[in-house]
Amino acid sequence: MTDQPDQSTIGNRPRAVRHPPLSIALLTGGSDKPYALGMAAALTSVGISVDFLGSDELDVAELHSLRQLRFLNLRGDQSPDVSLATKISRIATYYWRLIAYAATARPLIFHILWNNKFEVVDRILLMAYYRLLGKKIVLTAHNVNIRKRDNCDSFLNRASLCVQYQLSDHILVHTDRMKRELVVDFAIPENKVSVIPFGINRTSPVTAMGTHEAKGRLGIRDDDKTMLFFGQIAAYKGVEYLVAAFVELAKRDETYRLVIAGKVKKGQSQYWNAIQRKIATSEVRHRITERIEYIPDDEVELFFKGADVLILPYLRIFQSGIPFLAYNFGLPVIATDVGSLREDIIDGRTGFVSRPEDASDLARVIGQYFESELFRNLETRRAEIKNYADERYSWDKVAATSKALYSFLMSNVPVTSMARRGLMPARSPAVTTRRVGGAG
Repeated sequence: MTDQPDQSTIGNRPRAVRHPPLSIALLTGGSDKPYALGMAAALTSVGISVDFLGSDELDVAELHSLRQLRFLNLRGDQSPDVSLATKISRIATYYWRLIAYAATARPLIFHILWNNKFEVVDRILLMAYYRLLGKKIVLTAHNVNIRKRDNCDSFLNRASLCVQYQLSDHILVHTDRMKRELVVDFAIPENKVSVIPFGINRTSPVTAMGTHEAKGRLGIRDDDKTMLFFGQIAAYKGVEYLVAAFVELAKRDETYRLVIAGKVKKGQSQYWNAIQRKIATSEVRHRITERIEYIPDDEVELFFKGADVLILPYLRIFQSGIPFLAYNFGLPVIATDVGSLREDIIDGRTGFVSRPEDASDLARVIGQYFESELFRNLETRRAEIKNYADERYSWDKVAATSKALYSFLMSNVPVTSMARRGLMPARSPAVTTRRVGGAG
């Protein structure tokens, strides 16, 4: 069972109290368009007013069409190809704008999706500043400790994380395993953490393109058994094990194809260069298609419709958004048994799981998939996978839980504080609240 705010017990107040519409500030960090846009659309759909703190990257038509959303482009341009002086200037400007906004912001709830570039500043100084202003802070922890995942943890990283978690009024995570890690590693009370679905990625356009057309545009034959690796390339993702497994399979069956699509993460060029050298010396190199760059949203469909299965050979991970992107296109997933990936795969129905850091086992599981009923009936099973994902990773569930949590947090805000901000009459009767299990 996961601890989530009990929606049936929230809002138990005397009839005389007038409740203002819920209003929150969504602090996006200026990136992660799929999650930020999905969350904004979900919240406004249930009547929540949102101040959306974004950037040029997030300044898209979909946001401006949402009623009850105010887009605030505090971050502006984030393109990397500028001088160091320009980078310093624009990050300083952004922090100044953020500080000024917080001082006058009407929303009493700040929901942080991602921190900004200087994480120690965000985790300690900004958190303390928001608390001083009387804000209630909800934090979505997409990764409990990303430095631990990347093998570069430090005392300062853990200490600053601990401060942010302690200063948050409530923390949202995507899996039970992540919740356990918060409780055990950072001594966070269980009732301060809720597990919510990782909302399915809806930002990539879906057209009438079929599998035949997609494979043709990728230069792949219809009967090729096509595997896809998609996303940023980094050492923790275990791409070398996928390449080794593919070489093993392709030597036995010439219909196997591998597509690697995504950009190399900053600082990981040496890792990728080593893999490319192995590919270049392989006798099956002509059956590997590489698109090593950022894939724009309007081209994502091509890769997921042209593939027969997505492969995630990760070595370490808490949670990944890539499986939900695959499910949005009805594409099965083969993943290694790390982090919470197993929780998102129904064996034989939406994919399969293999052992991590074991190329031979990965090759075995890939072979098992291509012999399975799931692959043989893939075109009909795609719709089933998509329907499953729509239900399990529904943004409606995210919105319902978030709204219940916000309502509970607002119930603990003194009436006089709300009146000062013009949110309700100063002479309203006292508010009666009941503590619920989902909030701390």
